[in-house]
Amino acid sequence: MQIGTKGLVTVFGGSGFVGRHVVRALAKRGYRVRVAVRRPDLAGHLQPLGRVGQIHAVQANIRNLPSIVRAVQGADAVVNLVGILHESGRQTFDAVQAFGAGAAARAAKEAGAAHFVQMSAIGASADSDADYARSKAEGERRVLEAFPGATIIRPSVVFGPEDDFFNRFAAMARISPALPLIGGGNTKFQVVYVGDVAEVIARGVDGTLKPGATYEIGGESVATFKELMQLMLQEIGRKRLLVPLPFPIARMKAGVLQYLPGKLLTPDQVEMLKTDNVVSEAAKKAGLTLEGLGIQPTAMENILPEYLWRFRKLGQFQTSPTNTPVQ
Repeated sequence: MQIGTKGLVTVFGGSGFVGRHVVRALAKRGYRVRVAVRRPDLAGHLQPLGRVGQIHAVQANIRNLPSIVRAVQGADAVVNLVGILHESGRQTFDAVQAFGAGAAARAAKEAGAAHFVQMSAIGASADSDADYARSKAEGERRVLEAFPGATIIRPSVVFGPEDDFFNRFAAMARISPALPLIGGGNTKFQVVYVGDVAEVIARGVDGTLKPGATYEIGGESVATFKELMQLMLQEIGRKRLLVPLPFPIARMKAGVLQYLPGKLLTPDQVEMLKTDNVVSEAAKKAGLTLEGLGIQPTAMENILPEYLWRFRKLGQFQTSPTNTPVQ
């Protein structure tokens, strides 16, 4: 397939963890990809994902409307992947996940784009006590108001080689004798492989998903936070204490940790952990899931050994343990 035969796609946030997989999926389909990021000079790692001239990075800030308008000019489809886990300076939930999402959708519509795909998150709700979840829901509302035929993609926690979930806790396990289980570690997740999320988003660009629909994307199994930590520890071959941390105490600790470099934990994140992060029954019945799209979810056990090996005591020279699938 020749480069550009399927048109031009602007991807906001295309240099991030999910973004690079989306860019790869689109490039393989033959699209030209315009990656809209705040620092184009730091997006060079995307070039090998396509052919020469197929992927091009441009400067844009999801909080700045003029830069958004410039980034979507001439695009046949637009994807917005920009999101934050915690606020910092001007990077607030409202500015990034509400205003930014709506502005990108409105600019895409005015530019004549045929498709708009918005990546949100399972748990997005206008009634949530978590600022993150409320801003995600507001972003969805603004997107559909500006671009009624847009497709909303709500993944659970996403895992893969560059993730901020298993990698973060594996790094902690390498230096700490214990790991905290906030709320007792009973919160349920349906972690999903980044490649599967990218495939769904690419189908949204193709125009094969239902216009105006919200898809909930989860992995093949549901597991508690505690079970996920046990699986991670088994994979890296380390034994660590898993210490239950009641929500009130976790929130107090988060009140301090949110001001430290890296923001390991914030009160808002503690609030989010009070709600299970799994695909809803409504989405299953409507076929708005991976299985409904005919995609077999990639198992954690098939991917985790590919990147967690570096947290083992002997690294790549230590044999990967045989993992028991989490039910």
